[in-house]
Amino acid sequence: MSYTKHHKKQSKERILESASQLFCQFGYEKVSISQVMKLARMTHGAFYAHFESKEALYKTSLVNVLKRNRTNRLAKSPFSINHLMELVNNLTNLRTRSTQGDPSPENILFNEIGNDSDEIKNVYEKSYHSILKLLETRIKALRKLRQVPNVRSSEGAKETSRVILATMVGAVAIAKSIQSDEERQLLLLSAQNQILSLLGGTTHIKQYATPIV
Repeated sequence: MSYTKHHKKQSKERILESASQLFCQFGYEKVSISQVMKLARMTHGAFYAHFESKEALYKTSLVNVLKRNRTNRLAKSPFSINHLMELVNNLTNLRTRSTQGDPSPENILFNEIGNDSDEIKNVYEKSYHSILKLLETRIKALRKLRQVPNVRSSEGAKETSRVILATMVGAVAIAKSIQSDEERQLLLLSAQNQILSLLGGTTHIKQYATPIV
């Protein structure tokens, strides 16, 4: 039985959508081709009509995630430091990251730390630069509005963005391995307050992030 080009395109898109969800939630190593095809409601054998390997699927699906998120995020204007801290809170929140919303670059950044595959490192680096650019764009805009007193130049905005990203990823990486829910929340809260202080904010975040499950 032969299929039309439209049908083949739809099938490939279903596989990519399923792969994006699973890879971003669990990471490359914990997802199998069978799981992807089950979520896509297709047979395992149909996979190889569209992709050569699991690694090829991973790269294609997450490149699509990066493109989609870049378009959506850069269209949103940064109005205040509260908006920026809301972004930071969303990026560091483990439950939001793993179970809610669309797949995003931060999913890749948190899941694939230390992966030895050159292909995955390439995707990881693109994810890093995607989030870095997002933070830098918002911080530069806030600097023009004089809402980040500790950032005094465009180069300072770049450096601050790197520190924020390193703080976020480091905090989440540690929190994922801590069993105490309270300590995980305190760690993430401390990271968020450190970022606020770095930007020159005067009011620390007092409430916990959304409980981690």
